[in-house]
Amino acid sequence: MVNPALKTIGVREFRGKLAQHLTLGTPLAITRNGITIGYYIPARRPIADEDRQALTDATQRLHELLEAKGIDPEELIEDFKKLRKSRKKSHG
Repeated sequence: MVNPALKTIGVREFRGKLAQHLTLGTPLAITRNGITIGYYIPARRPIADEDRQALTDATQRLHELLEAKGIDPEELIEDFKKLRKSRKKSHG
């Protein structure tokens, strides 16, 4: 049974619009005569340049804020690791 959230497409349409489907990266159930014959599950898409730049900008801003508040990023990371470890112990 096909997941209802999964888009279903005929094999001819899939083949005819292959380049478009590869670009969109949407998972598909591929059918022939109404019967599912396969699935197209795209690999993870590369990060867009705009997204990469936004992440770089956000990282820079975070470092600026930490520095302005006198917070050492390495100490913050260690505190986070300790907190996570203690939560795993209490839930495990």
